[in-house]
Amino acid sequence: MSTQTGEMSVLDAQWLHTFERYLTTERQLSAHTVRNYLYELNRVSALLPEGVHLLTVNREHGQQVLAKLHRQGLSPRSLSLCLSALKQWGEFLLSEGVIDVNPIKGLSAPKQTKPLPKNIDVDAISHLLDIDGTDPLSLRDKAIMELFYSSGLRLAELAALNLNSIQYDVREVRVLGKGNKERIVPVGSYAIKALEAWLHCRQQIHCEDNALFVTEKGRRLSHRSIQARMAKWGQTQALSARVHPHKLRHSFATHMLESSSDLRAVQELLGHANLATTQIYTSLDFEHLARVYDSAHPRAKKTQDK
Repeated sequence: MSTQTGEMSVLDAQWLHTFERYLTTERQLSAHTVRNYLYELNRVSALLPEGVHLLTVNREHGQQVLAKLHRQGLSPRSLSLCLSALKQWGEFLLSEGVIDVNPIKGLSAPKQTKPLPKNIDVDAISHLLDIDGTDPLSLRDKAIMELFYSSGLRLAELAALNLNSIQYDVREVRVLGKGNKERIVPVGSYAIKALEAWLHCRQQIHCEDNALFVTEKGRRLSHRSIQARMAKWGQTQALSARVHPHKLRHSFATHMLESSSDLRAVQELLGHANLATTQIYTSLDFEHLARVYDSAHPRAKKTQDK
């Protein structure tokens, strides 16, 4: 194979053939993965300095190749694939006794950015939550979605709520978040109203425990069931985007930020773990969070007395 530094050495080509068998028989990788790894190693071979071969690649060579590929505009995902191929190559040579240490093992690729899910705009949220059904499932699902959007809860947090998690008189929900960290989050008046309607129906169900959201048979509602019901309502209400718990959480955060511009308050409401460091330098009491919430959240404002 012709490269920028001349032809691939016969020795490299022979070892690559053995490497292919190793990946297929011993590692039992898919044909697609094997092809990708071989392609990446051929690309690496073309970028190695003159006189350096795949059998003699060291850590510095690996860094140089990744830097070249990065300058050529390769995405972090593609760079990670190239690095993975190089690491597998090193492990293979190590298993064959060709080298004593895998020189690529400690290298790391650039972090891949995870795109945030698109939020649902306020009008679409209002349409989604405009459920007229009075049957138990409709009332339960409306309460679930109102609470997701009202308080920005995670799926696991909402599924774990019990009857005593909601303080209706002060409109708060006590949540056990990641790392068993407890936080208190405001609950909007729309969500409170939906929860009260659901609780009236729940009293007529024989429940196994004190779970806030249960099935028709009284069992705690599972994560998968919540996701399925929300997807179903997204279709029923004819929303263009697929509806799922994190999308409502993300919409909550986006709409709060758009209205309040108070990033710290929103981070606190979401219960992000990285607040631990920030709290050393600044503190936010719950009264401040509640004021920001009441003034900014589209569905937090108390309904006027008629």
